[in-house]
Amino acid sequence: MSARGLGRLRRSLTLRLGVIYVALFLTSTALMFAAAYWMAVYRPLQREAQAVRREMGSLAAIDRAGGRDALIRALVERQSTGPKKPFHALIAPDGEPILANLPSWPHDPISGWTLLEADIYQAGQEHDYEALVVENRLDDGARLVVGRDVESIDDRDELFTIGSAWLILVAACLAIAGSLAMSGAVGQRIDAVTRTARRVMSGSLTERIPLRGTGDDFDELAAALNMMLGRIEESVESVRRVSDNVAHELRTPLARLHADLDELRGAGSAAERERLTDQALAEAERLQSIFDALLRIARIESGRHLAGMKSIDLTLLLADAIEFHMPEAEARGQRIESEVEPGLVIEGDRNLIFQAVSNLLDNAIKYGGEGGVVRVSALRDRKGVRIAIADRGPGIAPEHRARVTERFFRVPETAEAPGTGLGLALVNAIVALHHGQLEIGDAAPGTVVTLVLGGA
Repeated sequence: MSARGLGRLRRSLTLRLGVIYVALFLTSTALMFAAAYWMAVYRPLQREAQAVRREMGSLAAIDRAGGRDALIRALVERQSTGPKKPFHALIAPDGEPILANLPSWPHDPISGWTLLEADIYQAGQEHDYEALVVENRLDDGARLVVGRDVESIDDRDELFTIGSAWLILVAACLAIAGSLAMSGAVGQRIDAVTRTARRVMSGSLTERIPLRGTGDDFDELAAALNMMLGRIEESVESVRRVSDNVAHELRTPLARLHADLDELRGAGSAAERERLTDQALAEAERLQSIFDALLRIARIESGRHLAGMKSIDLTLLLADAIEFHMPEAEARGQRIESEVEPGLVIEGDRNLIFQAVSNLLDNAIKYGGEGGVVRVSALRDRKGVRIAIADRGPGIAPEHRARVTERFFRVPETAEAPGTGLGLALVNAIVALHHGQLEIGDAAPGTVVTLVLGGA
């Protein structure tokens, strides 16, 4: 493996997690074995040692009270009636054994308790015993060694020693194999995300992270990232369309402005110069209005607009907006009918909401046709306050309703009508700022636009 590959391997999070997993697995296995050893071997040996010490105390008391003969009788009797195979050795002060059934014992005195091999040969056969013994120095200097057979416990000890070594070795191999498999599986999923991200960064916005259909955490993450990539693709496409539309929308007024200024330079009469000047000013004002609308939408969508959120009387606001647009409607032979529930109050920015309602009324009057009716209604339901503005114009085809809030998008049937194509985009930005909803529907005939504001 190359140095670069080794460096990447050392930095790998999945490898570090795998090493931690192996360490935790082996530690937990060792702790479980330690607990089992304590219960199956160490604790029983402690209990046997306590029992032998109690026996030693009784035998020493017999020696003090009844003498050496009484002690010997007690040892003989213990040999035939003990609960387990009993062992003992009574050694005179000069080192000569007085009575013993232990094959051997240490030359030096025993401190605490210890284990001695006590194998016995009978009829040419060896019988394995393991004696747990303690020692006591009697009053005359004799040594008394007393013990019990703990061969079964010693067998468990040997089994644990060998078994634990093999089991820990096997567990380590399995843990390492599991860690490598886990690291490989996680690494593959992460690599899939990384590869997709790199392809997206290279410009392929249609790339998506493959899903395995398992519904696991990685699939959920991949689905969320795919949704994010989809939104990014839509946003980039929207920006591209907006850029194209901006270029298209600005080309005409700029060309007219350039032509008017060019003609103005060579105009002969004062009346002609005044006409061309008025046309140039009109085109400049149109450009100014486009830029102002674009900047306002951008400020609202980016959160840079300082919204003055306060309590608003929508009933009064709608009445003011209707009164403001009434002369324009009357000039077109239209009438505005309203059905507004009294006492409608929400939290919001009054100026922005007035702008949104004003834009919708302006569209309804503009596209409602001569002698038409514009209906304004407002009521409160479980979602909030629902403001609906309907006209009796040509309407908006269902396939265009999702795009009418895009900047500069114009419905083909009304593309020749005056306007910038930014009105509904601004309304949509204002509604989003107030966490509301904008709905475009069919008024049969005409269009109905509904704002839902002030929801929970």
